Parts: sequence; structure tokens; C-alpha cells
Amino acid sequence: MRLEHIESIDDERLKSFTHLTEPQLRNRLEPSMGMFIAESPKVIDRALAANVEPVSFLVEEPWLDGMSKEFDFVDDRWGKDVPVYIATPEELKKITGYRLHRGALATMRRWTLPSVEDICRGASRVAVMENIVDPTNIGALMRSAAALDVDAVLVTPSCGDPLYRRAARVSMGTVFQVPWTRIGGDDRRYWPWKGMDELHACGLTTAALALSDDSIGLDDLVERLNTPDTPEHIDRLAMIFGTEGDGLSRHTIAKADLTVKIPMSNGVDSLNVAASSAVTFWATRRR
Repeated sequence: MRLEHIESIDDERLKSFTHLTEPQLRNRLEPSMGMFIAESPKVIDRALAANVEPVSFLVEEPWLDGMSKEFDFVDDRWGKDVPVYIATPEELKKITGYRLHRGALATMRRWTLPSVEDICRGASRVAVMENIVDPTNIGALMRSAAALDVDAVLVTPSCGDPLYRRAARVSMGTVFQVPWTRIGGDDRRYWPWKGMDELHACGLTTAALALSDDSIGLDDLVERLNTPDTPEHIDRLAMIFGTEGDGLSRHTIAKADLTVKIPMSNGVDSLNVAASSAVTFWATRRR
């Protein structure tokens, strides 16, 4: 690795870390050169394990030795010219806004996202995030999807980016393990009309997680998944989760095959999308 000491975060070499917003990192050079920032060794490790190419590192000096395995891996896989910028903990805090645990950041190169058809081929359970914008919720859903064996995740055109720094960190790097893509790309008119048609064309039964007069209970959905010799059996399922506050759009609910609700008590009618997705993933897991 090429080690370079930095005196100030105003150094021009740190432009990708300090002067570009995450949307700018994503869009200014796409499709071939878009970037994102990975924060913490755990996230960086999982990105490298998934063969995501690093562009540069920014590391607190006390943690250089702790990153030696990662640097050796990069040297072997991408060559010895990837720069490692070394800063004090105080300077790094100016970028993140808080003291990092095991301080390390990396700019990494985005990859070409797969098609919906490719990641849904053979998938028995797919999660869809409709217009979810909070990076914490996006990251939590990705982590639950990885932990509970969801085969793929789709994000709609208006959904936040799973590679944004906080989303990837909350996911604990599982965003690099679960296959995902953006259905309809950036065309906000694609979802839900053409998007739902595409899910059906992939052979998926669509279940909108929402409260409506004709909602079935989650237990009923699970029974349909696990009774193969009945007319209502569901073989392959797409679970659709709505944005914070407003939930799913009425158009999505109207086009879905089923509307599903989680039974609740004490006058509570809904859960945060991170919690509701985890409950649904656990209940519908393979048995």
C-alpha cells in the first residue's frame, strides 16, 4: 500500500471523503466510476470479501497495524498503488462528526447492478423496499434479510441507497452479501406499475405489508407457504415494505396479489419498517 500522512482534512487528496456528498459520489461519474464510502473495518472487510474494488483508505494512525490483513489482501488483489491516507483521530472526527471505533474509512468503486430477472431467478423469497429513505431502516432491513435467508432485495427508484455510508454501516456490511438491485433504475414512473408486472413475470406472488380491509394475517401467509398440496399454496414470494410514516402507496396495494398484516395487541397498529421486516422474514423462513 502507498502510505501518505495527512496534516488536515482540507487536503485536496481527501476530496472524495470531505467535499462530495454521497449522491455526488454516486452520480458524478456513474456508471463506470461511481463511488461510495465504507465506514469501519467490518464493513470494509465484507466489501473486500465480495470483491468490491477499493479506491483509497483513510485510517487513524493507531489502527494501521490492525488493518494489515486488509492491506495485504488489497496488495495481492489490486496492486500496491492504492493510497492509504493517515490522519489523527481528531482530524478524522471532523469528517464523521464523531469518534470512530477502530477508525477507518474507504472509498470504494460501485459495481454494475444486476437485473431484476437475474437476482430473482430461483429466489423463493424476495424483499422489496418501496421509497424507504432512512439509511438506518435500509441498513437494518438488509441485515435482517441476510440473517434470515432472504434471497434478494429490490429497492424502488425513490428508495434510499443501500450503499450510503450509514446504511452500509448499520447493515454491518451485509449489503455486500445479499443480492440486491434497483427495480426500474432511476425511473420514478416505473414503480409500482411496470415494476409489479416485472415481479409477476418473474413468477413471484406479491404480498403488500399493509393494513387494509382485506388484509390476511401473517400466520395465514405462512400457512400458504407451508401447505404445498392446497390451491392457495405460495411457492415464491415477494414481500413489499413501505416508506416510513405513509406506508405503501395505494397503487402498490391495489396491484399486489395479497395484502398482509402482522397481528398486534394493545391498540398498536403498526411497527417500524425495520421491525416489521424482521418479523416477516423470520415467520416466512424456510422450514
